[in-house]
Amino acid sequence: MHTTTKALVLRTVDYKESDKILTLFTRDQGKLAASARGCRKKGSAIAAGCQLLAWSEMVLYDYQGRWSVKEAATQRLFRGVLEDIERLALGCYFAEAAELLAVEGEENPELLSLILNSLHALDKMPDKPLLLVKAAFEWKAMALAGYEPLIDGDAVRGEGISLPLPPPALAAVAHIVHGDPKRLFSFRLEGEELNQMAAAAEAYLRTQLERGFSTLDYYKSLSL
Repeated sequence: MHTTTKALVLRTVDYKESDKILTLFTRDQGKLAASARGCRKKGSAIAAGCQLLAWSEMVLYDYQGRWSVKEAATQRLFRGVLEDIERLALGCYFAEAAELLAVEGEENPELLSLILNSLHALDKMPDKPLLLVKAAFEWKAMALAGYEPLIDGDAVRGEGISLPLPPPALAAVAHIVHGDPKRLFSFRLEGEELNQMAAAAEAYLRTQLERGFSTLDYYKSLSL
């Protein structure tokens, strides 16, 4: 069986001499694993579309329950992300979080749009602080995954956590969680208020998911 879909490459693992195993976030079938045979060979027609964080139109075929990439036409490579180590590390963190939250075989257009919009912000919105983009992704991802934070009085609350924040930071969280997804990054927050909102977003995500992320640890190590 063949299928054509658009997909974001969330993770790649080298396999054998010239292959890769890809974790894809597809528009039609959610998360799935697919082999990309020969994509590491020089001149491979599918090489570009099988890069980490590439957004591609792919032709996949299913053989005995396993997907393989037959064709991959690159739609966007987010070059501004790939060419900057901090932005790449943050993009990989978004991908790792999306891989955890996405369900295999179940489409999730809201989460897919969130990571694509977040990568676009890293790629084409240099005026947006990385902390702002990171925090917006984290708050919105938690809301989409069923962990929507409760903004109550002077704090953000969730299962087992209460995070006091100043009014401008609370307003930013409300905009992220309840506002138009297409205007996710259209707010301003600076200085200590941004630092507090971003720290709360990371703490909230870690608490709700009860785990850390190696890509996040690496991103944070770059600023030490």
